[in-house]
Amino acid sequence: MLSVSGLSKAYGGRTLFRDVTFRLTNGRRIALVGGNGVGKTTILETVVGLREADAGDVSIQKDTRIGYLPQELLDSWEGSVLDEVMRGASHVLEIEAQLRGLEGELASGDEDVMERYGALQSQFEQMGGYQLEPEARSILGGLGFTSPDMDRKLAEMSGGWQMRAALARLLLQRPDVLVLDEPTNHLDVDSVLWLEQQLAAFPGALLFVSHDRDFIDTVAERVVEVARQTATEYVGGFAEFVVLREERIRMAEAAASNQQRKIAHAEQFIERFRYKATKARQVQSRIKALEKLDTIEVPELEELKLTFGFPEPRRSSRVVVEIENADIGYGEAPVVSGANLVVERGQKVGLIGPNGAGKSTVLKAVLGDLKPTKGSVTIGNNVDVAYFAQHQVDALDLEKTVEQEFRMKVGEQPKNRNYRTVLGSFGFSGDAVDRRVADLSGGERTRLALAETMCNPVNLLILDEPTNHLDIASCDVLEDALSVYPGTVLLVSHDRYLVRNTVESIVEVRDGKVTQYLDVEEHILNPTGRASSTSSSPQTTKGGSNKAGAKKVAGKSGGKNNQPPSRKDEKRVEAEHRNAKSKRTKDLRKRADRLERQAMRAEEVVSGLEGQLGDPAVYEDPEEMKRLLATHEQAKTKAVELLAEWESAVEELDAAS
Repeated sequence: MLSVSGLSKAYGGRTLFRDVTFRLTNGRRIALVGGNGVGKTTILETVVGLREADAGDVSIQKDTRIGYLPQELLDSWEGSVLDEVMRGASHVLEIEAQLRGLEGELASGDEDVMERYGALQSQFEQMGGYQLEPEARSILGGLGFTSPDMDRKLAEMSGGWQMRAALARLLLQRPDVLVLDEPTNHLDVDSVLWLEQQLAAFPGALLFVSHDRDFIDTVAERVVEVARQTATEYVGGFAEFVVLREERIRMAEAAASNQQRKIAHAEQFIERFRYKATKARQVQSRIKALEKLDTIEVPELEELKLTFGFPEPRRSSRVVVEIENADIGYGEAPVVSGANLVVERGQKVGLIGPNGAGKSTVLKAVLGDLKPTKGSVTIGNNVDVAYFAQHQVDALDLEKTVEQEFRMKVGEQPKNRNYRTVLGSFGFSGDAVDRRVADLSGGERTRLALAETMCNPVNLLILDEPTNHLDIASCDVLEDALSVYPGTVLLVSHDRYLVRNTVESIVEVRDGKVTQYLDVEEHILNPTGRASSTSSSPQTTKGGSNKAGAKKVAGKSGGKNNQPPSRKDEKRVEAEHRNAKSKRTKDLRKRADRLERQAMRAEEVVSGLEGQLGDPAVYEDPEEMKRLLATHEQAKTKAVELLAEWESAVEELDAAS
């Protein structure tokens, strides 16, 4: 369907990548991973024809339709959310317009017109034209839009919701190849789970960039790593990629070591017999062999060698945040009601829930930007707050250098540290501080915004989706930094891996309620599986310690001299455990999704037939009435059977989960 062969690209004197090669076929789902600035987005833009490579080819099969979701939208929106999404199926809407145009000519009885109308109607039906609007509404609902939202002007909505609508339009379009650049950046946990199911069942080819390891594990069946100016393909999800990459490095190390031994032996022979006439031929032979030898290079894991620098904050009171029976919102109708929450010094708490449920509203109350209409929100004594908001990246001055932007936002130089030292701890060392902000990748801009947020000593750190645009290595660094941060953390994130590995308790904001859990369990992070586990009970009383103690690690506890497993081993075991669980449920999930779609279509058929039976004119023709009644009965039977099969599949999936 689509093949990429030998792609190379350089900017100025810097080579981004060379000899990038992979193939996309029906059902193949490739995740493109690598550090910020290595050229992942450039590869996507080259594949979809927005950029030209310096060398190499992108071969696309004739009539292949490609859908592309960029990180930043340039669209101008005119209609409602539903209208804009429906435009994704313009090829279907064009046929509908032709049908409407021919309807006025049908009365003439012209056989050519009737034949054209019948052919177009058949084509329209095969392309799902009659179910187009229900399907569009279903996709929008899965991405978090309410029914009233679907009729709002899209131009009036935030950039995050516009990005969701653009994704919905692509899904409705059903292209042969889907190319997505960080599709989960503006989604909540519920929508990410829904999108995982849609993409895992997508019949075409999929190429996407993502930093979300859980998402990659569920969706991808291949991983292409872009690193060291080249690309390497691995079969499997993210867990398999990590294991296979380590095996590849070990094999390369062994081969390089063996080669070095042979080189040393050859050099010893040359040195020993260089001036001995009887060995001259062998010496020359070995010299020529060494000159022609291609040295085996050992690929290195390009992990980000930096640490987010957290200055030591002052000691706060024991209770850092306390919310008591609070109604918080705008106007008369509160967004959340009766909220109770206690966050103590040193706790790391994750806030999760669907977009629009009130997470940001709760944060605004904590920050003092929004007063509760009932109850109280109290911040403890000596609490200093730093807040990282999603929109802070958009507030960077693109025309300034990294250092100029940092100086402007931070103001006075941090105590005991200079600007360049602080920026170096966030990955901007050497000449990187002199780069223009406009030339930074999305992840590098996020790191700069984080540096501006975290450079001063605070004891309460509030982070709202800090991993958007970060690469996996930067996410790892942020995870490690939050684990050792001496203060209190409130973290809003859709990245389940980050939440799972950094926080010790969860606050869920859903359906107007704030529910505090004392630990982190999968059925909380995965809303579709909540009923399958009862090991975590909501914390509804205030006061006391909410600390959950040590987190459970699904790994081995042994090793040499019974030493505990390293952090790296724990991560690998956790990833392998998630991947195994995903594989167990993948087929069941596909079957349940397929049956659900079939049941919905069957019910739509029944509904359509009932509409026809409601027309009095039908009963004037006894034969037509009998045919419709028989068809209606068959459709009802089929719908009931499909519904029963779907319910059975859902029960099997719940049991397996």
